[in-house]
Amino acid sequence: YSGATKIEDKVKAASQVESALGRLLVITESYPDLKSSELFKGLLVELEGAENRVSVERKRYNDTIKEYNLSTKRFPSALVASYFGFEDRSYFESVLGAENAPEVKF
Repeated sequence: YSGATKIEDKVKAASQVESALGRLLVITESYPDLKSSELFKGLLVELEGAENRVSVERKRYNDTIKEYNLSTKRFPSALVASYFGFEDRSYFESVLGAENAPEVKF
């Protein structure tokens, strides 16, 4: 099923974006002038908003996948799912280590 591959590609791309944003925030700790810039502060607010929206949509997606996976295992829909080859889908998860804040050393 090619739709699953496209979804997995989107999950990988989103994880790469999250990883890049994390690295950006770590790098900015080294540049106090940049952190005091109004434009940069605005960017951080926008990034925070985007991160919140991604988090909400990830939860919605995972809730939908959970419901889908359960429906492919319940009778009688399990019979239809197995006949047509519907398989479990994977959850949209953050990059490994993204749940921990980066450590900043001065």
